[in-house]
Amino acid sequence: MITLRLEHAISDFDLWKSAFDRDPVGREQLGVRAHRVFRPLDDPNYIAVDLEFDSSADAERFHVALGQLWRSKQAAPALMGTAQVRIVETVESVQY
Repeated sequence: MITLRLEHAISDFDLWKSAFDRDPVGREQLGVRAHRVFRPLDDPNYIAVDLEFDSSADAERFHVALGQLWRSKQAAPALMGTAQVRIVETVESVQY
């Protein structure tokens, strides 16, 4: 499994989540198979998102689309600063 993991500061979680839920980039059409949203318990103005893909090429295409999206204050109204983005591969997954 290939995961695009992104993290960034936000100004307002509800505003960010509303924009995320509108899905202006078209996650499913760009190959996202699943996503998870995280927020640190000690920082309500920071989020992390894992987006799962079948291939690294799909994840790279999505990364390019995100860059275009983030330039739009209307589509990404609550973003602050620069996002950290990494494309990672699952090498082990164990549930207890």
